[in-house]
Order: sequence, then C-alpha cells, then structure tokens
Amino acid sequence: MTREALIVAHGQPSDPDGPEAEIEALAARVAALLPGWRVGGATLAAPGALEAAVAELEDPVVFPFFMSDGWFIRSNLPARLAKAGRDGLRILTPFGLLPGANALALRLAREEAAEAGWAAPDTTLILAAHGSGRSPQPAETARETAGYIAERAGFAEVRVGFIEQDPRIAQVLIEAGRSSILLPLFVARWGHVLDDIPAAVEEAGFRGRILPPLGTHRDVPAIIAEAISKAVAA
Repeated sequence: MTREALIVAHGQPSDPDGPEAEIEALAARVAALLPGWRVGGATLAAPGALEAAVAELEDPVVFPFFMSDGWFIRSNLPARLAKAGRDGLRILTPFGLLPGANALALRLAREEAAEAGWAAPDTTLILAAHGSGRSPQPAETARETAGYIAERAGFAEVRVGFIEQDPRIAQVLIEAGRSSILLPLFVARWGHVLDDIPAAVEEAGFRGRILPPLGTHRDVPAIIAEAISKAVAA
C-alpha cells in the first residue's frame, strides 16, 4: 500500500503563487527521501490549493511546515480540512517543535560563531520569531528553542525577539553586542523575513551576522522525512 503525506505551510497571502511552488518543490524533495510514498504540498494562502492537494490523496498524514502549533494548526487547518471533506486526517507535530529543528538551529549557530572566529562565551545569539497577540504557543516554542540552545552552546546569551509581541526584534538587536548572530525562526523567505526583519535590523543598526531562515536549510527535507516516517511507524 502506498503511504501518503501532505506538507502544509502558511504561504504568503499577498503573493501566493511563489510560496505555493516552493512548498510543492519541498514536497518533491521529501518524497525523494521516502521511497514508496506519495507526498503533496500546499499552502493555506493560495486559494483552493489545500483542497486540491488533499483531493489527490486518499489518506495522507498532514505535516504542518510551521514553527509552532498555534491557532493555524489547532483551529484553522483542521477546519479547512473538515470543510474539504477530510475531517479526521492525522496532523503531525509541526516542524518547529521537532527535535531535529532544535538540533539544526544549535548546529547553525555554533557553525556561524566558529566561522566568525568568536568564542562561545563571547557570542550572543538572537532568535527572531513571529510571536502572537492571540496565542501563547508561538512565543513558548521560540523560548523553548532558545533554552535548548542555551543549555548546549555555551553562548554568553541566547535571546528572543518577536514581530507581534514584546520584546520586539529591534529592541533585542539594539541591546546586542558586536559578536552577535541573528537566526530567523521562520520556515521560508516570505513576508516577515523579507520586510519586518530587515526593517528591525536597520532600525537597530545591527552589525552582527545574519543567518538565513531556519526552514530554508538544505537538511530540512531530511528532518521532515524522518519525522513523517517515525510518526507513521509509531
């Protein structure tokens, strides 16, 4: 029997086509790591994309390519699936809550500090996250990632700045020293990464090193494939 999975991301409402193509390409890379699986991809922002993708699959598990399990995962996604006649599909743990995502964030921060020639005790890591004015989950997830890294990296400090709640990213960046690394806890180079984070960097006059969004790293398809495979096996 062919196993199936559907990778779902938020996308970008103001420009849905580009992100939709990116998630479909991500699904293809994940499928290449899961022989015998059918893997689809869709964003919530592209009109009709989720409904069309789920209609092509018989009984997929749904993998949320999100950094937290806030409102979109707990309410919006189940409601959209139910409206499409697919109520009851299994929704897996979102990307940002996977051990592999935390481990990747830790490795990238360590590698960046080493490349800059900064000793860990002299290095500050700032995690840029979305946050939320409606739900505590996004901020809690980001802080858990910060705690995971702080326990293992030996950095002088690991801090989190948010887009939609305090402390804001610019505020945290203003207080950062020169030996600082900024890691965006986002899955793609979409709206917030293209607009809000650069604006915060400029406002703060930040002169540290800036990493690409966590979800764009080349190891992400393998992390997703492992999570899907383990969840179904369990």
